[in-house]
Parts: sequence; structure tokens; C-alpha cells
Amino acid sequence: MVRRDRLRRMREWWVQVGLLAMPLLAAYLHIPPPQLSPALHSWKSSGKFFTYKGLRIFYQDSVGVVGSPEIVVLLHGFPTSSYDWYKIWEGLTLRFHRVIALDFLGFGFSDKPRPHHYSIFEQASIVEALLRHLGLQNRRINLLSHDYGDIVAQELLYRYKQNRSGRLTIKSLCLSNGGIFPETHRPLLLQKLLKDGGVLSPILTRLMNFFVFSRGLTPVFGPYTRPSESELWDMWAGIRNNDGNLVIDSLLQYINQRKKFRRRWVGALASVTIPRKRCHGPQCRFWMTTLATIHS
Repeated sequence: MVRRDRLRRMREWWVQVGLLAMPLLAAYLHIPPPQLSPALHSWKSSGKFFTYKGLRIFYQDSVGVVGSPEIVVLLHGFPTSSYDWYKIWEGLTLRFHRVIALDFLGFGFSDKPRPHHYSIFEQASIVEALLRHLGLQNRRINLLSHDYGDIVAQELLYRYKQNRSGRLTIKSLCLSNGGIFPETHRPLLLQKLLKDGGVLSPILTRLMNFFVFSRGLTPVFGPYTRPSESELWDMWAGIRNNDGNLVIDSLLQYINQRKKFRRRWVGALASVTIPRKRCHGPQCRFWMTTLATIHS
């Protein structure tokens, strides 16, 4: 009798906890994305959109030094956006005639369809479509990439190596802080859970918040290059734009794609003869600064 009463009270307690938790969880799941900072708002306002197969892709295109034929295309990393390049943007316009960057599909201010099969192949095709849109498909392009963008650059390099018609012509390539060799990559626990696409994925993407994001991302940086809290909020605002946190698990499929197509992408990097540079950590900081400050 005593045990039955205890079980009944325990059930009633859990029901009360559940009734209290439900509205709190509902409120949490409907927290609006953070407002754009003035700098991030300015970045969006100064950019443009083009349409790829019915999807809006955000990009920046600045005309730089007069008389130079050089064009550089910047490919950002995961899980951020083209805004990653804003600190060296002005310096690059002093070195190149055109400085171009885009938000990949599913990132930043670009569309984030769901469900959708996100792939490195599609992202590479979007880069090619952007250059056609800008009338630059026949120009020689310098590629500067970071992290996720490195893999997109490798796919573009493979297409260039195959001399496929309609593909962009690559003049030089600089890869930074990317897991080019999949066997050396050590994904975080959260990345492992999300990329495997199990039943936890949709729950985890909805529960993701700024605290989880910043705690997971900050250790990736070196001790002297870690982003400030305001910069982390800018990154998080870009992710939350268009409910981008809900497609993180789909975007993380690039980790599986990198393993599956290792021979294709690593092989392309090993066999081309164009000028290439690969840098990591503090070395990247030096090369980025050099790129942004050397004049033609």
C-alpha cells in the first residue's frame, strides 16, 4: 500500500514536471535568431543575390585595384559564411582587381532548404554558376579557401584537371586550415552524432544554442586568434539566419563525402601543376596578411 502511494506520487510529480517543461521547451525552441550586428548588417546590405536552380545564393563582389587582371574567389569554412573574410577584404582589393566571395548553400544569408541533399559537388557547381553569372567563366581565377571551402576547391581543381568544358580555369590555389586528408580528421562528438544522421540529429539541431556553439568552436582556434564574443555572436547570427541550425546535420555529410571521394580530391591536389600553397594555424595568419598587403 505504501509502495503504491509512493509510485502514484512519483507519477504525479513527473506529470507536473512534464507540464511545466513543455511550455518552457516550446518557448526555447521558438527563440528568435539574434539581431544582426551593424557590421554584419552592412555586409549583407552591400552584397547581392543570384539564383541557382531556384535557390538564392548570397555573394560579395568588389572591384579593387585598377589595371590588374587578377581575380580572387574566396571559399569559406564550416559552419560560418563569407563574412569570415571581412577583416582582409579591403586589403585584398588593393591586390586584386576583383574580390569575390559567396555564402555556400545552407550557410550565411543563402537559402537553407530542408530536406535537401547537400553535397560538395553542388557547392562547386554553385561557384561555377556564380562566375558565369558575373561573366567571368573564361577568366583565370585565384582560389583562396578555408576548411569546408578547401574541399570545394579540391572538387573545382579536379574538374579543371579533367579539362571539362564550362569549368573555371584556376590560376593558383591557397588552402588554409582544412582537413584535406580525411584519415587525419578528428570530428567532435557533436559532429559525429550529427553526421551519422540518427534519431538524435533533429533533436540536437533544435536544441543547439549560442553557448553550445561557442563552446564547441572556440577551442578550434589558437590561443592568439580566438574570436571575440561579438564575433562569435556574428557567426551564430549567420547560422540562425533562415533556421540554418536545422540543416547543420545535413551539411555535416561533407565529412562522409570526403572519405568516400578521397582518391578523387586528394588525387587532384597531388597531380596539378598550378601554384599551390597550403597553410595551417599561425602560418595562415602570415599568408593571409601577405595576400592582403602585397601590391601588384
